Amino acid sequence: MANCVTCGKELHPERAEKYDYCTDPECQQRNGRGLEMVAVGVNKAADQYMVLDERTKREMASGRFKKQPDVQRSLTLRPRREGGPRPRSAPARASRREPRASRPRWSEAQENLALIYRGMGMKPNQIATKLGVSERLVTKILLAATAQGRR
Repeated sequence: MANCVTCGKELHPERAEKYDYCTDPECQQRNGRGLEMVAVGVNKAADQYMVLDERTKREMASGRFKKQPDVQRSLTLRPRREGGPRPRSAPARASRREPRASRPRWSEAQENLALIYRGMGMKPNQIATKLGVSERLVTKILLAATAQGRR
């Protein structure tokens, strides 16, 4: 029969299979060891933890828990047409993209200043000098503001 290494009490046979100390709080505090844990899946919703044992170490080394990069649509390759590459003599067609709604190339502050300066009677070239941008951009700013109903 096995005995506790700390207090000497006799251990239950099932407990003696795994542990060499009894279940008294003092013996558990003195002899108990915590498990090493590792976070393997961390995201906004929940973290996934595993006990760090030999198997987990091997899986981590093999890259099983490594975050896979997100593949963007623009980086995906289109399959080639049958018949090989296109001959060099054929001109490559430039695909026309639909005009996309993008944010303007100027800030809201620049737009506000351009409208104030125009209200003061300044010409686009004078406004461009004040803002440090091209006259063409000032014209675009003023036209966009007028189209939005800002005067």
